[in-house]
Amino acid sequence: MTVKLGFLALLEAKPGKGADLAAFLESGRALAAAEPGTITWYAFKIDDVTYGIFDTFESEDGRQAHLNGQIPAALGQVGPDLLAKDPDIRPIDILAVK
Repeated sequence: MTVKLGFLALLEAKPGKGADLAAFLESGRALAAAEPGTITWYAFKIDDVTYGIFDTFESEDGRQAHLNGQIPAALGQVGPDLLAKDPDIRPIDILAVK
């Protein structure tokens, strides 16, 4: 398996909504686990308002399936309530993996 593609998404919670955003991200694990093209999926916290998602894929098809899947759709539903601004979602190329 060659992991060569990914997404890095940074999310900024509205004041007082950090715990709710964290809970939403934790619930996304089951959705990511059901995606055959998603190799790894991490949700993380940087500080009380800054959170993120890092995920990896073997192929562009897997990456696009994820982008059009349930997690981004769910984020679109809760985003207006939880997020201070639109997510910063960037496609990335993996250079090295250990």
